[in-house]
Amino acid sequence: MSGNYITSEKGLWSWMKTLDHKRIGVMYLFTILTFFLIGGLFAVAIRIQLAHLGKNIVTADQYNKLFTYHGAIMVFLVVIPAIPAALGNFALPLLVGAKDVAFPRLNLFSYYLYIIGALVACSSLLVGGADTGWTFYTPYALKTGVATLYVVAGAFIAGFSSVLTGLNFIVTINKLRAPGLTAFRLPLFCWSIYATSIIQVLATPVLAITLLLLIMERVMKIGVFDASLGGDPVLFQHFFWFYSHPAVYIMILPAMGIISEIVPVFSRKPIFGYKAIAYSSLGIAAISFLVWGHHMFVSGQSKLANFVFSLLTMLVAVPTGIKVFSWVATMYKGSIRFQAPMLYAFGFLELFTIGGLTGIYCATIAIDVHLTDTYFIVAHFHYVMVGGTLMGLLAGMHYWFPKMTGRMYSEVAAFWAWLFIVVGFNLTFFPQFILGSQGMPRRYYDYPAKFTYLNRMSSFGTSLVSIGFFMVAIYLIYAIKKGKIAPSNPWNGLTLEWQTTSPPPTENFEQTPVVKDWFYEYRSKA
Repeated sequence: MSGNYITSEKGLWSWMKTLDHKRIGVMYLFTILTFFLIGGLFAVAIRIQLAHLGKNIVTADQYNKLFTYHGAIMVFLVVIPAIPAALGNFALPLLVGAKDVAFPRLNLFSYYLYIIGALVACSSLLVGGADTGWTFYTPYALKTGVATLYVVAGAFIAGFSSVLTGLNFIVTINKLRAPGLTAFRLPLFCWSIYATSIIQVLATPVLAITLLLLIMERVMKIGVFDASLGGDPVLFQHFFWFYSHPAVYIMILPAMGIISEIVPVFSRKPIFGYKAIAYSSLGIAAISFLVWGHHMFVSGQSKLANFVFSLLTMLVAVPTGIKVFSWVATMYKGSIRFQAPMLYAFGFLELFTIGGLTGIYCATIAIDVHLTDTYFIVAHFHYVMVGGTLMGLLAGMHYWFPKMTGRMYSEVAAFWAWLFIVVGFNLTFFPQFILGSQGMPRRYYDYPAKFTYLNRMSSFGTSLVSIGFFMVAIYLIYAIKKGKIAPSNPWNGLTLEWQTTSPPPTENFEQTPVVKDWFYEYRSKA
């Protein structure tokens, strides 16, 4: 053995050229959290502006750029890659008993593609900044300044990172599993990553082609989306949402996988309905390709298309409901331990359930027509993305933190940070449901005086969330330096990553693990 993966080699260059999936996962995590800080600061600026009527800290034009960069950074550089690229890279090979991912060099190349794409996108700030919104809707994206080209090109490059990561994970799960680790003995996180990877490989090229066509249309003046050149701006929406709605499940499926790992461990019970949860991940992935049109109920598409997309959207509730009921059934009569990973799992269940149910609400055409482009949609989106994905990310970070660092954090500090985040999040976004139902449009720089109270409440909630996230950063950084030494298996988990040291050695395991029947019984007994 050559020591653990952190100490086996010294120096920055050893990290920059590493092929170790664990180091690459840590680098992804650090980079993603850096962009999360940047995107979060944009969000705070937005809420400060909206805390009072009229101009506060930015002009109307600057406000448009604020929400554009907040959305683009959070979606493309944080929420989409957060769990698959960071926690997936670190944990997946350990969970399947492999020494590394199938293609280590491709894995490192994927990370650098992500970095290049992010830098290209952010360089647009140097040329005036883009103000199209994170969706880059035509025809406006065709008429704006050159900064839009930089953002679109950055997203195009980063998309290749997503495709290559998904391909790597698919091959790793299929080909590098430990002896005895059959498909229905796989940890449920692996099933969720597998379903996510299928979406990444199949859907991301559609976005890449769409963004490339947008770039070509701006540069070469060909008519694809520009009506003045014989194009169709609604076609852009079809292409964009054909990727971007499956992308919602790139964000949320890995979080569901994390919850499926945490709930049985901290309930001290076998997971209820293992196969149902596993198949529901694939079911969600399949349905995700069929529902993009619900973003376009007011775009002028036919009534028949609206009806079909509405019906298909409601079907998503079936596999999602299977997961939620299985988690609740697992906790029923369990010996629940209210430690940080489980607290964030509870946060996920509460916030994502609200986000999911309001999604079904918005799938009802008669309701959606009135709620489209209001703050109701903003609230729904954030309950799903932040309440789902980021709660899952925080749950996974706390769950695997001892394995990643070899240290334990303060449970007391973790509890208070969790409380600030959950209370602050609800205070931020629940009033936006009310604002939207009362008719406040999204993306507006100012608003009528009657919306002042709820906007101030929302802005105050943002300050609580910010305090909570800074608390997380402080106690985790402190734990890395001075936290108690973590045992190999602090949570008494039964999956393979807990059968090696904390932090793991470079080779992950001293010898190739062999999965026995006890593992299968623990994971799949209902």
